[in-house]
Amino acid sequence: MTAPTESRSTEPEPAAGWAPTPALGRAVLLAGLLLVAGVLLGRVDLIVLAAPFALGTAYALRRRPTALPQVWVTAGDDGPLVEGGAATAAVSVGNPDTVDYDLVVLRTRVSPWLRIFRAGFARDEAVADVPPTGGEGPAASGAGRSVADRPFVTSVPVGSAVDLELAGRALRWGRHPVGPAGARVATAGGLLVSRAVIVEPVRVRVYPRTEPFEAVEAMPRAAGLVGAHHSRRPGEGGELAGVRVFAPGDRLRRIDWRVSLRARQLHVASTLSDRDAEVVVLLDVLAEAGRSGGVNGAASVLDTTVRATAAIAEHYLHRGDRVSLLEYGPAARRLRPAAGRRQYLTVLEWLLDIHVTSSSHEPYDQVFGPQLLSSDALVVVLTPLLDERSAQMLARLARAGRFVVAVDTLPTDLVSPKDRGWAEVAYRLWRLDREVMIGQLREHGVPVVRWAGAGSLDQVLRDVARMATAPRVGGR
Repeated sequence: MTAPTESRSTEPEPAAGWAPTPALGRAVLLAGLLLVAGVLLGRVDLIVLAAPFALGTAYALRRRPTALPQVWVTAGDDGPLVEGGAATAAVSVGNPDTVDYDLVVLRTRVSPWLRIFRAGFARDEAVADVPPTGGEGPAASGAGRSVADRPFVTSVPVGSAVDLELAGRALRWGRHPVGPAGARVATAGGLLVSRAVIVEPVRVRVYPRTEPFEAVEAMPRAAGLVGAHHSRRPGEGGELAGVRVFAPGDRLRRIDWRVSLRARQLHVASTLSDRDAEVVVLLDVLAEAGRSGGVNGAASVLDTTVRATAAIAEHYLHRGDRVSLLEYGPAARRLRPAAGRRQYLTVLEWLLDIHVTSSSHEPYDQVFGPQLLSSDALVVVLTPLLDERSAQMLARLARAGRFVVAVDTLPTDLVSPKDRGWAEVAYRLWRLDREVMIGQLREHGVPVVRWAGAGSLDQVLRDVARMATAPRVGGR
């Protein structure tokens, strides 16, 4: 699905990018001193002694380089990458010159969320191979350094390229950089060295791992034309609604012969139509809490939000429903509703650019003002309930008659501060205030449930569907 991502250095530059090394200076100085001393003192032996240094330097500089090395980074050529999967990348250095590169020092930076445990040149055996340990996260690997952080040395013949292959594991979702990468080259027997050639990093797309998720078929209102949910409207479906008298336009295959013979009048079996539903997943990005530990470590609020969104979208899109995404924050990003496999891939790509942004402004009108939500849509709000504006947003949606389900994404292992003073007491008071806020939301008709994977929304979906089918007071 993803084409190889590549970042190349600029075109070869003239010899101005090359500089003499201290070795060249020492050779010229030593040969010059010996020649001057031999001439002044009239000693032939000093001149003979200077000859190897002069001839060797001249021979090494007989063919001077004219072009700088080319460096490029390639990543993402193994198809879609999911967190926890194997990640590969390559940093290549090419020799466009007419002389061999005697020594190439290559170095690159890699995101701490791409844990590289094997690195080596393609033509050689791996020069570094560190088996993965049990720890996760950026600082889990020894002192927090990756194998790719060290310099690598090789040689590059004329008209060829050498690849530094990196292999590891993607620990977290997101767009993680490989690079910037740089190379310096020594040639002419180590007498000339190039300036550092730096190439911009490339981004490796790591999609969130979809947690197993299943939900009941109950939906508040199924408003589409076709789908898998049983609506309250009669039509061509598989759910029996009852038996009624035959009317013009009814299909003959719907005739219930047992009832017709008993009643001496044609009766047909009435069914409910199968409709699709629209699911709106609203992501609260006003606040972050917890520390991310990678795919097998602790999950922050943003980790839980992204992975739960991917799981919910995959579930409903697989069943033929339409799914749209909204971001509750200053950016107010949105993804239009659609169905199918293509929409699921778009959802994963959309989630890679999500980040927490704090703002003092009220984002409600910015998110819901220009475009109204469908009255039949199920709105699943993923929120840590750390900001009062999030609770107010949920209450306003409920008062507007929307079918809202709030999913609590706050980590359960969030520890209280251990500082001296009143920090722990303040933390307890904050916890009590948050519980009161959740209770008030439930009183307003907003079910709040903690995310726990498969079955998290079963009970609340049944309650919301029951509320949607209940008769309304006053005919409203």
